[in-house]
Amino acid sequence: MIKKDGKFAKVSWDEATDYIAKRLKEIKEKNTADSIGVLASAKITNEENYIIQKFARATIGTNNVDHCARLCHSSTVSGLAQSFGTAAMTNSISDIDDADCILVIGSNTTEAHPVIGFKIRQAARTGRANLIVIDPRKIKLAEVANHWLSQKPGTDVAAVNGLIHVLIKEGLVDEQFIKERTEGYEELKKAVEDMTPAKVEEITGIPADDLVAAAKAFGKAKNASVFYSMGITQHSHGTDNVLSLANLVMITGNIGRPGAGLNPLRGQNNVQGACDMGCLNTVYPGYQQVSDDNVKKKFEAAWDTELSPNPGLTVTELTDGVLEGKIKAMYIVGENPMVSDPDIGHVKKAFSKLDFLVVQDIFLTETAQLADVVLPSASFAEKEGTFTNTERRVQLSKPAIKPIGKSRPDWQIISEVSTKMGYPMNYNSAEEIFEEVRQLTPIYCGITHERLKKGSLQFPCLDTDHPGTPVLHVGKFPRGKGLIKPTQYIASKELPDEQYPLILSTGRTLPHFHTGTMTRKVDGLNELSPGGYAEINPEDASKLKIIDGQRIKLVTRRGEITTMAKVVSYCPAGAIFVPFHFAEAAANKLTNTALDPVSKIPEYKVCAVRVEKV
Repeated sequence: MIKKDGKFAKVSWDEATDYIAKRLKEIKEKNTADSIGVLASAKITNEENYIIQKFARATIGTNNVDHCARLCHSSTVSGLAQSFGTAAMTNSISDIDDADCILVIGSNTTEAHPVIGFKIRQAARTGRANLIVIDPRKIKLAEVANHWLSQKPGTDVAAVNGLIHVLIKEGLVDEQFIKERTEGYEELKKAVEDMTPAKVEEITGIPADDLVAAAKAFGKAKNASVFYSMGITQHSHGTDNVLSLANLVMITGNIGRPGAGLNPLRGQNNVQGACDMGCLNTVYPGYQQVSDDNVKKKFEAAWDTELSPNPGLTVTELTDGVLEGKIKAMYIVGENPMVSDPDIGHVKKAFSKLDFLVVQDIFLTETAQLADVVLPSASFAEKEGTFTNTERRVQLSKPAIKPIGKSRPDWQIISEVSTKMGYPMNYNSAEEIFEEVRQLTPIYCGITHERLKKGSLQFPCLDTDHPGTPVLHVGKFPRGKGLIKPTQYIASKELPDEQYPLILSTGRTLPHFHTGTMTRKVDGLNELSPGGYAEINPEDASKLKIIDGQRIKLVTRRGEITTMAKVVSYCPAGAIFVPFHFAEAAANKLTNTALDPVSKIPEYKVCAVRVEKV
C-alpha cells in the first residue's frame, strides 16, 4: 500500500517497489547514503537478515543498519566480546541438568523464557541444584530458590562485585584457571576490596548474611551456571553488568565445560541470528568489523561494490538523527519502534519528520500506520529459512502453508527493491542465500541447508564435517586469555526524587510477546491478559490510597499513561513494574532514552515515576 493524501491505497507489487526504489535513489542522490537508515528484525530468518544488511551496505551504501538487539542484548555483545572474544550463550540449555548451582539474575525466566524456566524450576524443586535468584521482585523462581537476593533496581554491579568480594575472601576461586586462562585478576581484587557485604547491603538493600550465603553456595558448587536476560542488559551501565558476570564465572572456573557457563537468554526467536548476520551498525556477518580494512576488502570482493568504512548509527541514534536533520528516510522490516523504543513520543515526533518511511511487516503495526509505503511480508510459517536460537542452535524452518494473500518472503521483497535501485540481487531460494552466508561467515562455514534437514547444529561449525559446538571456550577463548575487567558501581541515570518518588521498570509477561503485534490477536491470550496494568507494592498503594483494580496515572519526565493498578506483594516497595505489550497503555511513553556509552542500549529498567489517582 502507498499512502496518498493521508490514506493508504492498494497498489501492485511493481508499483510499490518501483516507487520505493525511485524515492530511495532520489534521497540518496540529494543527500548521502548515510541519510538513510535500515532496521532489520529478530523475528525473520537468517537469510532475510543477511539480505537486509547487504541491501543497506551494498545497495544503499551505508552502515546505518541495526535491529532490536540494540534494545535488548547489545550489552551482551559489547560485554562478552571484551571478556571472551565472542558474544553468545556459552552452554546448551540441556546443561541445566548438569549444574549443581544455578544463578538467575535479571531474568523472570518462567514468564519470559518458560521452557528454560521450567527446567531451572525442576532442577531446584528436585534438589538437584542450588538455586540463587537475584531480582528486585519475588518472581516465580524466587519462590523455589535456596537464596533470593532482592536488590534495588540498577544496583547489579554492586551485588555481583559483592559476591566476588566474598568468593575471594573465602578462597572460593579457581586459582589454576585464573592463572592459566585469564588476565586482569589482580586488578579485580583491588577493585572489589572495599565491596564488603556491609557496603553492598547499603547500596543494594541485600542483607549482608544473605549475600555471603549465596556466594558460598556458588563458590562451593562443582558446576555453577549463570543465566541472565534484560534485567541485566537494559541499563545505562548494562555492559558493566555483563562484564561483572563474566568476571564471576571466570574467577570460579565456571566456563568452558558442561553444566557451567554464562548464558544470556535472548529476547526473540532470532535475535542471535540477526546479530550473527551482521544486522548491527559496526559489524558484517560473523562479527567482522566494518572498520577492519581487510574485512572490508573481503566483502567488497564478494559483493562487487565499494563499501563504507564508517560505523553507522544505532536504532536510537537514527531516531535522534531524524530530528537533527541527518536522517531523511528509513526502511523498517519486522520492527515496531512506536511501541518498543524508549520515549515513543520522541519517536513519533521523529518519524513524522521523515521524508520517506517504508515498513515491511506481517500486520499493520503502530509503526506501519505512519509509513508512506507498507509492504506485506510472509510469516515464518509461509517461507523457508533458518533461525538461530538462544543457545546458538541453527534450525531449518520449512513452509507449512503458502503465503497468505499477496504477501511475499522478506528476502524476495528486498531483492526486488535492490535490483530496481541498480544493484541486482537475483537469488532463487533461501538456500542459495545461505550458501553465500557460509562462504563469508567462518562461524557458519560448516552449516548447510542439507545438513540441517537431518538436524540442528550449534555454531561455531567450521567445516562440513564439524559436529557443531555445544560448549564454547573449551581450553581457550577466541581472544586468547579471558579478560577480567573490573567494574565499579555507577547509579542509574535517573533516580527518584521529590517530584517523581518511585522507580519504574518495564518488562514482559507470560501471555504476550514483545509489542503484542502477534499475541494480542489471539483471543485466548487476551483472556489471560486483556490489557495494561502497573504492579505496585501494598505499602506504596496504602500510602497513595490506591486499591487493586483502580485506574491510575503514571507520570514521568517524558510522558504519562493511564492504566490499572495491580497491588501485589511480590513487587518491592518503592518500585512500579509495567509490561510494555500494550500500545493503549504504552510503557515506553514513560521510559528514559539514557544510553549505555558502549552498547548504546537504552535504560528501560530504571527511571523515576509518579503515581496519581485518576
